[in-house]
Amino acid sequence: MTATTLATPIAQQRFFWPALFILMWSSGYVAGKVGLPYAGPFTLIFIRFVSAALVLLLVTLLTRAPWPTRPMTYVHLAVVGLLVQALQFSGLYLGLSLGVSAGISALIVGMMPIFTAVGAIVVLHEKVTRQQVLGLMVGLFGVSIVVLDKIGVGHAQWSGYAAILLALTGITAGTLYQKKFVTQIDLRTGGFIQLGIASLAVAPIAILSENLSVIWTPALIGASAWLSLVNSIGAVSVLFLMMRRGEATKVAGLFYLIPSATAFMGYLVLGETLTTLQLFGFFVSATGVYLTTRH
Repeated sequence: MTATTLATPIAQQRFFWPALFILMWSSGYVAGKVGLPYAGPFTLIFIRFVSAALVLLLVTLLTRAPWPTRPMTYVHLAVVGLLVQALQFSGLYLGLSLGVSAGISALIVGMMPIFTAVGAIVVLHEKVTRQQVLGLMVGLFGVSIVVLDKIGVGHAQWSGYAAILLALTGITAGTLYQKKFVTQIDLRTGGFIQLGIASLAVAPIAILSENLSVIWTPALIGASAWLSLVNSIGAVSVLFLMMRRGEATKVAGLFYLIPSATAFMGYLVLGETLTTLQLFGFFVSATGVYLTTRH
């Protein structure tokens, strides 16, 4: 077997996992929009977390997946679950419910790669090149173009913007924390612990503010199943897998493609508009990701 034939599968893997992650993560916005008319935001999140946790528990028991042996590992996994799952999605859904536009939300959360790069330097002591810095800035510019026509302050409360900032804090801090403390962990048991903790954190809010009110329809069932299996299990597992193999800055740069992929899915699934300006923004953000992740 030659070096060329060995290089081909490696190159394919480098493309496959980021592409799969982008598709999985982006689809969650569309699925969430489909399910929200039939359940409150925190109720939908609670259903998502609980069902995903139960699926992972069943998989863990059937496959006899290894459980962490060190008590501190459980603590670290709980922290990641609270940050990446509970804080991020609770902040995002709360901000949207308080009137923050989807464009502003996407732009704020889209700053995640910038803050992750800073955190990677300070906390993880990673080296960030000038090319990566350029890529991060270009990617942010591309995201701004994509959401430009949707940006508007409207009647949002300041608490709504604070909630979106909490979502940004959750995904950024959780990504860095996971990279530093829990890279070598079984994704089945680790995922169950994280989702279990996130479920316990969201449950009181869903009960007190929404009484767990649900209108059971095929659309809600389908959206909940997609959010649980594809997003909470699939996308987060792929994210952690990439974090285990790569640098935090490079992995975080992929988030610049999320608004673009979401807009495409919204056009295909929900019939939303897709403008020439957005297509140009897709190209710019993709260029930024290329500069950030290129070796």
